[in-house]
Amino acid sequence: MAAWFNSIMPILGIPSSFLPKPISLPPLSSFRNNNLHEQRLENEDLSKSSSDDEKSVKQDNIWQLFREAQQNILYLNNQRLGAIEELNKTNKEKQFLFHKIRKLEAEKKEGTDKLSTCSELLLRIDSMVLGSVITPAEASDFRSLVLNHKVSVVDVFNLVSHKSDSELLRELRHFSDQSKTRSFHIIHICTEMAPLVHRGSVASYVTGISRALQRKGHLVEVILPKYACLDLDQVQGLREVKGEAYSYFNGQLHGNKIWNGVVYGIGVTLIEPLNYSSFFNREMIYGYPDDFERFSYFCRASLDYIVKCGKQPDVLHLHNWETAIVGPLFWDIFFNKGLGGTRILLTCHDFNSQGIEQPNKLALCGLDPSNLHQHDRLQDNTNTQFVNILKGGVVYSNRVVIMSSIHPKYTIVRNLSHELEPTLNVHRDKLVVAPYGFEKSTWDPSRDYFLPENFNAENMNGKAVCKVALLQQLGLSEHSSSILVGCNFSEGSDIDVKKMKDIVLNGKQNDVQIILMNTSEKQVLNQALESLQEELKDDDNIKFVGAYDEALSHLLFAGSDIILCRSFLDPSDETPLKALSYGAAPIAVGLDAHKNWVIPFDRNLMNHDQEATKYSKIINNTFGNMSFGLAIDEIRSNPSKWKRRIMEAMSHDLSWDGECYEVHLAAYSAIKNM
Repeated sequence: MAAWFNSIMPILGIPSSFLPKPISLPPLSSFRNNNLHEQRLENEDLSKSSSDDEKSVKQDNIWQLFREAQQNILYLNNQRLGAIEELNKTNKEKQFLFHKIRKLEAEKKEGTDKLSTCSELLLRIDSMVLGSVITPAEASDFRSLVLNHKVSVVDVFNLVSHKSDSELLRELRHFSDQSKTRSFHIIHICTEMAPLVHRGSVASYVTGISRALQRKGHLVEVILPKYACLDLDQVQGLREVKGEAYSYFNGQLHGNKIWNGVVYGIGVTLIEPLNYSSFFNREMIYGYPDDFERFSYFCRASLDYIVKCGKQPDVLHLHNWETAIVGPLFWDIFFNKGLGGTRILLTCHDFNSQGIEQPNKLALCGLDPSNLHQHDRLQDNTNTQFVNILKGGVVYSNRVVIMSSIHPKYTIVRNLSHELEPTLNVHRDKLVVAPYGFEKSTWDPSRDYFLPENFNAENMNGKAVCKVALLQQLGLSEHSSSILVGCNFSEGSDIDVKKMKDIVLNGKQNDVQIILMNTSEKQVLNQALESLQEELKDDDNIKFVGAYDEALSHLLFAGSDIILCRSFLDPSDETPLKALSYGAAPIAVGLDAHKNWVIPFDRNLMNHDQEATKYSKIINNTFGNMSFGLAIDEIRSNPSKWKRRIMEAMSHDLSWDGECYEVHLAAYSAIKNM
């Protein structure tokens, strides 16, 4: 028995001191007389009785500890079995999700490959023109074939890059079909495109609207300078085009290298100057004293390339002052070079920078300064000795799209045009306002593969499932009635830290659960959030996430009732748009959250200007001027009204494919009918 106890004690974690010790008796030979012997025996009996009692107590304690240890072992074993079962369940769900992602990726790749095949084929047609394999007229016919028969093109022309010019030309000449639908051919001449080069809202806009147009069957191309900082890993099938590509600048013809590739199914052409290689081999994109020279060279080279290739696009789409000079160049020089059916559309993202220059610099790209330095053309409205390139873009464009999600046309022209108001009033009928968007192919709650259950405005059940999944993943208590607030401090976030802290403390007092995901590299913001995290480390309703997780980011939008954002005015912040689309209320907490905020709609303003975006009306009628505290109160006091607000906002397509696409399609259609 003692040996068994000795072996089991270490397993149970019981110290050896609890074991009963053997009793040592003196030998009988040590007693010298009977009396002493009897007395000793009596003392031994007493000692033995006391030792037996002590031993009994210790053994009872040991058995008690043993029984408790047994219970603990059984409990831990049950927990282990439960964990194994949960792990198996998770692995099954993970495997299911993996297969779902693989399927979606395959479907996405198939769609992208179709667009890429068309774009690659069109770029090969360009290279055959430059290499004098075909004439510009024949190239134009081939482009029409591709544009009007995209679906069958994919079936007929596979492995374009592996075919020689003669093989491809033979297949093109055998490929003939009847045109079924009218679609537009648009060429963007621009200075940014995501993800190749991204310095502002122009980059995401060019890519977003181009993808939306291609999804609806239109042909879109993009021409960019070949900056040294381009992320060329994002270009599929990048290749240098072999052929002559000269452009005029400063009285001479200069050679250019032309590079072609595909980005998101969009054909991309990169122009690399040979003689003026320093123009785009710099650290920054903008901000140099010779920016006009740099971008006027690029604009002229783009038009020379388009004419050389025999392209006849429906629309040349220009962006901000940097490519606005294409307008005067087109009408004064290139209109009669085979581009009689082409029209010009200019997009203005803001009027802060307008390209104010000396008039004589216009001659660098072949324009006549004396002809253009006039008050109704390029002469600056304030500093009349200069020319204003953005003004010239407005004057020489058939349509002007002003990108502004919030401000209506009347407000933009009157208050935000920076001395261009007289020009914009003269050309007021050209002006349309369009909102920014976001990429619907990756951000759509009805088919978002990162979500455990999808949902939409008609069926919101999946949002509750997403909320529970989000709480479980982050270890927050699962109270379906509690309000969940999410915030993602992404790179570039400009948050009012004091306001942020007040919101968190307010949420704490109102039993609101808050998730703060911080992926910003701003030191001041990080220090403030770390301090806040330390102060609230014992609060079980607040969770800080220190690293970006794509899947968690999607779940954050889907599971939250409120999403905190910088403002509704920042075109580069897609947070409000995504929040509304995922059934969450955007609440602004940035430093400029209500700076230059649009005046709420009133009848007098609406009499002046009916052209405000649908997004602007949604924001003004719902969450635009709503504070965090007011939002919490309404969710709790009037949940049915809150739900109606959310469902109404969700019913609108706020992506690039929605209102933004509709405005651009209407603009393209209007100028083609001129």
